[in-house]
Amino acid sequence: MGDCRSVSSNVSNGSSQIVQKLWNYCNVLRDDGLSYGDYVEQLTYLLFLKMAHEQTLPPWKKPSVIPKGYDWPALDTKDGDELEIHYRHTLEALGKQAGMLGVIFRKAQNKIQDPAKLKRLISDLIDQAEWTSLDADVKGDAYEGLLEKNAQDVKGGAGQYFTPRALIRAIVDVVRPRPGETICDPACGTGGFLLASHDYIVKHNSTLDNDQKKHLKLKALRGVDIVSSVTRLCAMNLLLHGIGPSDKSTEPPVSTDDSLRADPGDRFDVVLTNPPFGKKSSVLVVNEEGESEREALTIVRDDFWASTSNKQLNFVQHVKTLLKINGRAAVVVPDNVLFEGGAGETVRRKLLQECDVHTLLRLPTGIFYAQGVKANVLFFDRKPASETPWTRELWVYDLRTNMHFTLKQNPLRLEHLQDFIAAFKPGERGERIESERFKRFGYDELIQRDKVSLDLIWLRDESLEDMDNLPTPNVIAPLTGV
Repeated sequence: MGDCRSVSSNVSNGSSQIVQKLWNYCNVLRDDGLSYGDYVEQLTYLLFLKMAHEQTLPPWKKPSVIPKGYDWPALDTKDGDELEIHYRHTLEALGKQAGMLGVIFRKAQNKIQDPAKLKRLISDLIDQAEWTSLDADVKGDAYEGLLEKNAQDVKGGAGQYFTPRALIRAIVDVVRPRPGETICDPACGTGGFLLASHDYIVKHNSTLDNDQKKHLKLKALRGVDIVSSVTRLCAMNLLLHGIGPSDKSTEPPVSTDDSLRADPGDRFDVVLTNPPFGKKSSVLVVNEEGESEREALTIVRDDFWASTSNKQLNFVQHVKTLLKINGRAAVVVPDNVLFEGGAGETVRRKLLQECDVHTLLRLPTGIFYAQGVKANVLFFDRKPASETPWTRELWVYDLRTNMHFTLKQNPLRLEHLQDFIAAFKPGERGERIESERFKRFGYDELIQRDKVSLDLIWLRDESLEDMDNLPTPNVIAPLTGV
């Protein structure tokens, strides 16, 4: 792992100093074996306690959301072993609370074993700034930066929760969430889609009234993730960006749950998600020999078209369920969702019938932390019941063939997606024009394909052409010294 890099230079000087200290301190704790993930988690707990305390002081003077004895002043006055013991008890007690407290402190544990280093983090770093009054961009950028660093620390496995920010921005730019709409991510990770949707609405609607602002802060966004440690990072990320309740007045925008377990009953205007990669849902069982093994878990739900243990096919069906009539969705799916037979064919047929599946973006490899993933973004709108299929034509944009990206040397940037955004023609899809990378396929053509495969390729892959032009093996052998 490299050093924690400095936070972006657009942060104003006064606030960037405290942020810089936080970055630098993660190097100190890393020497104690703490990962970026552990560090961000401990920061999350302590920042929340500090900001909750700040809310009780002038000019805010709000009642404390933290039970007395577990608040920031109680922590700030202790030292040595007494501090370590009290901090442990604080995390335990707050994890049993409702609302945002419960989301952030659920199953929380102290990972900083050295009381002196814990004291320094509390007194020298977090206590030195008034976090509530810091610009949301400053807090948010610093936190996002740490989350990204955590994702790059692939040994910790956190990368699976991180979708490239450029891709998120492009998806939100073409789906265009609006004021008053509800936006859901049923596999929210650290909240990238939710934050980008919030930022898009603020940026493109300069005259939001008070009701619209309140809706955007407290009601518009909904995230669910199955991993509680990830949900807490998401909750804190939203809070630092000024989203969600700072008290018990409304439900938190995120919760920990298995999205595929059941139909939650809620319906949304927009669903944007990148469900976890990994093909099968499974459960750990003990077999007759007494050894533990994984058994495929087939999800059976009345609202699903097909019962399968393929997690991605289940997420596609779940997203359809979550949408209001005329709701809009964008889902990142691996290639197998486009061509797999059996349940896959059933899901694709039904999707083309009951939804307007209008756009498919074939993504390049090398943009995800999970290596070698071949993925796509499927865009569709849910429609009312109809005897005739809603999908008239599917437009496919190929950003994969002959495109080469890597996470470090040549990462995917928003500029690489600008042609796709322009070709998509949000709001005027009827005006689309075919190009070398953007092709139209009619419904009749799709439905006649083997297994209704949507794995549509028309560009020649230059790397394969190079293979065609290789000399015969007996000519190569002498050259390679074989």
